[in-house]
Amino acid sequence: MINPIVKTIELPDGRVITLETGKLAKQADGAVVLRMGKTVLLATVCAAKDAVPGTDFMPLQVEYKEKFSAFGRFPGGFTRREGRASDYEILTCRLVDRALRPLFPDDFHAEVYVNIILFSADGVDMPDALAGLAASAALAVSDIPFGGPISEVRVARIDGKFVIDPTFQQLEQADMDIMVGATYDNIMMVEGEMKEVSEADLLEAMKAAHEAIKPQCKAQMELMEAVGKTVKRTYCHEENDEDLRKAVHEACYAKAYAIAESGNRDKHARQDAFDAIRDEFKAQYTEEELETKGPLIDRYYHDVEKEAMRRCILDEGKRLDGRKTTEIRPIWCEVSALPYPHGSAIFTRGETQSLSTVTLGTKMDEKIIDDVLNQGKERFLLHYNFPPFSTGEAKAQRGVGRREIGHGHLAWRALKGMIPENYPYVIRVMSDILESNGSSSMATVCAGTLALMDAGVPIKKPVSGIAMGLIKNAGEDKYAVLSDILGDEDHLGDMDFKVTGTKDGITATQMDIKVDGLSFDILEKALAQAREGRMHILGKLTETIAEPRAELKENAPRIETMEIPKEFIGAVIGPGGKIIQGIQEESGAIVTIEEIDNIGRIEVAASNKASIEAAIKMIKAIVAIPEVGEVYKGKIRSIMPYGAFVEFLPGKDGLLHISEIDWKRFETMEETGLQEGDEVEVKLLEIDPKTGKFKLSRKALLPKPEGYEEKKPERKNDNRRGKGERKDKENKQ
Repeated sequence: MINPIVKTIELPDGRVITLETGKLAKQADGAVVLRMGKTVLLATVCAAKDAVPGTDFMPLQVEYKEKFSAFGRFPGGFTRREGRASDYEILTCRLVDRALRPLFPDDFHAEVYVNIILFSADGVDMPDALAGLAASAALAVSDIPFGGPISEVRVARIDGKFVIDPTFQQLEQADMDIMVGATYDNIMMVEGEMKEVSEADLLEAMKAAHEAIKPQCKAQMELMEAVGKTVKRTYCHEENDEDLRKAVHEACYAKAYAIAESGNRDKHARQDAFDAIRDEFKAQYTEEELETKGPLIDRYYHDVEKEAMRRCILDEGKRLDGRKTTEIRPIWCEVSALPYPHGSAIFTRGETQSLSTVTLGTKMDEKIIDDVLNQGKERFLLHYNFPPFSTGEAKAQRGVGRREIGHGHLAWRALKGMIPENYPYVIRVMSDILESNGSSSMATVCAGTLALMDAGVPIKKPVSGIAMGLIKNAGEDKYAVLSDILGDEDHLGDMDFKVTGTKDGITATQMDIKVDGLSFDILEKALAQAREGRMHILGKLTETIAEPRAELKENAPRIETMEIPKEFIGAVIGPGGKIIQGIQEESGAIVTIEEIDNIGRIEVAASNKASIEAAIKMIKAIVAIPEVGEVYKGKIRSIMPYGAFVEFLPGKDGLLHISEIDWKRFETMEETGLQEGDEVEVKLLEIDPKTGKFKLSRKALLPKPEGYEEKKPERKNDNRRGKGERKDKENKQ
């Protein structure tokens, strides 16, 4: 029997997390089983021994997979096995990747694969909040060089109190849901959504998260010592020429600084100028020499370019495009940019541009969610597309990547809280990025807000977004917080902090930090500066369109909703859907029905009002309760010798007796002239209390002829009365 090494972590509410290694997946470089309650995750990590020649980046791949068997379910689809990663799994991968990636050594370029698998879950605890801890623990017990450990926790604010790693049920009551990744000393990553909270509240949540992360990091350090992995593997993935590095710096730095200082707002012209400096330096070498020196020159010159940009900002407060640190690039907006979509808008900020459209649909357009632990339907969708031409790349456009899913999810979180509850339409916002140089996800939020208002969606408040950056050199107190960062400032800087919100508070945020020692004072300054920028951008949005349009576009579907008692749902649908299909065919409207809280909720949609009214009239007739004395227009379903059966309400037939057809007397039904299929107006005279049968009259709606006297039926046996009278007399005597 194998005795694994185990460490335990206690959460503030008493729940316990255990980290176990040495029992499963022992051939991986590192493997840890994480348990909390009935949730079990296995995290493994494997790294190549050497780097692929020519690699100058960190080739990290994080995979998160949830097995349907973990929750006792079969996968959907024909194959009945797990397929491509769901959006939820991809988003969880990104959360882990963004916290781990900055902590690998800069000169470590071996391929690293992190795999996290959910093997057991009871639907109570949320496994995505544990994935980062499991992955970091696997790295801790391996010999792979890593600057961790880290951990990630979810923080929710429920009734004004912060809850660490809430359950699914608890999260439903929260007004703040953020995921925080951090080392023992520093916060590395933040992402989440909020219901218009203040900047101070967000900071407090981050502090609460960090306090919860510290003991989790300490437990990993103890686990690392217990398995004897405090010393990591040696490697050599870079060959350097320090003389060449010095030569590149001496020859190029002043020229690069001059380009950084020039304030050229054209991204491509500025980059061409930077590239010309490098090419000029390379010109002194032969082609044979450049085969070995060329890659080194590229790497050393990249460092020169980075240093020049950063020093220019720190020393002169001047950015690559000439702006001040708090300055927002020029903005222009346009709504109804496209003639036929239900709503459309263009938002352009500097060299970043989003063309967003809104499509309004019916219940039939809902997105069906069938993840392992999450099943349901989604009525608000946001899709983000980032084609290569947006950055001027000559490159084929493939399928949707993880980046697009992540950026779209952030924009979706920013806007979804502004959609009114019980809004009858299914909404799809689609953002196509046509130009990109700095935070296209925040452009998506702004363009999405404009397009929603252009479509007439009554959003609660407009939402704007901004991306903040940071320049801070190690060992220096001086730093600069940058508003509305460029792509180069994101790439060469130390922070990408995206914040979205209304005039009253933050709705979503995403932060990635690449520097150690980021204090909460700096984060507080960044949030305050971000709010100023958000308000400026929000003003530009409301200048373009101040509020949602009062009317939908002409080609948008019209939807009316109604509620019916639960017991009438079957009557509206009919056997095999016959009734509801008939309503749709006859009216031309789309009719959907579902049971919510013991009430039947019906949506009727059509492009014209007449179709909607016709369908609603038919539905109301089905669910109407017959009332004595009411007049109905019905159709004769069958003729009998004694009268006709009339369907006066859908599914409700009553007897129109031959004596109730007219004031004159008919001996046979042929004399009445009525036939099956005829429409007649009838009055409901009576509902039999025992049988529930309906008695109808047409005669009651016709004028009574003058001098009409109703003939009483003749008595066939008068002796009965006499016998009765005699018996009464005898009883009295």
